[in-house]
Amino acid sequence: MNTARPTPLAQQAGFTLVEALIVIVITGILAAMVAVFIRAPVDGYFDSVRRAELTDTADVALRRITRDVRLALPNSLRVATVGNVTYIEFIMTSAGGRYRDPSDGSTSGNFLSFNDATDLSFDVHGPLPAMQPNDFVVVYNLGPGNAPANAYADGDLCANCNRARIAGIAGNVVTLANNPFANQSTPLPSPNGRFQVVPSGTRAVTYSCPTAATGPVQRHANYGFFATQPTPPAGTPALLVTANAATGTGATCAVSYAPGVGGRNGLLDIRLVVTSGLGANAETVSLQHQIRVDNSP
Repeated sequence: MNTARPTPLAQQAGFTLVEALIVIVITGILAAMVAVFIRAPVDGYFDSVRRAELTDTADVALRRITRDVRLALPNSLRVATVGNVTYIEFIMTSAGGRYRDPSDGSTSGNFLSFNDATDLSFDVHGPLPAMQPNDFVVVYNLGPGNAPANAYADGDLCANCNRARIAGIAGNVVTLANNPFANQSTPLPSPNGRFQVVPSGTRAVTYSCPTAATGPVQRHANYGFFATQPTPPAGTPALLVTANAATGTGATCAVSYAPGVGGRNGLLDIRLVVTSGLGANAETVSLQHQIRVDNSP
């Protein structure tokens, strides 16, 4: 026979409603205290991630500009600010080489001879640089205001300029579609027999960046050659830094250019400020690059 007595209610395990409420209150207080100490490191982490992303955006944009400017045709870089936008323009080259003239064994005549527009070919001295038909050859560029030694003359087939379109290439002989050099009353050959190649698919390049209110940083290319700097150029640009007024995303630039004494070595200074966010949540990163510009024609 089971003679065990039932356990009194007072001796059963458990907790009362008051005890549960006390535990909830204490847990809430502890959680609030932990949140106060954890919030700052968490916010700092997300801020550092956002700053890193902005820094990467600015760095990539400046590196792209630097890479292109270092390929600029000597004396072709020009800077203009219109309204709240600064435009950096230059003619971009893809290669260069040396041409032969009769004094060093040319077998194709002298395409730099004055008043001989029928001479449309020249020999390349040494290995042939990367070039193809419809690209352009430029000789001894001195830049705007120095006609005919100015590759910015209007049109692909210009007359009073130093830029000619390539019609064909056979071995080391380059044939031109036109010979503007024949119109130079005072021939302007390169002292070292140098020429630069301008790719037909790029031609002039412009980078545009706002100077006041934040906006996009854009790259314009393949819009042609113009004696007067286009601001902005025609065509659809590529975006380096996007802009969105609703989220406060965009960039501003401060640009200065010194062509250098005697036009030999210029210095392009760009300070790029990239912003993301509005009000107290705005994050800003500022990077500055100085780009050496080789202006030796």
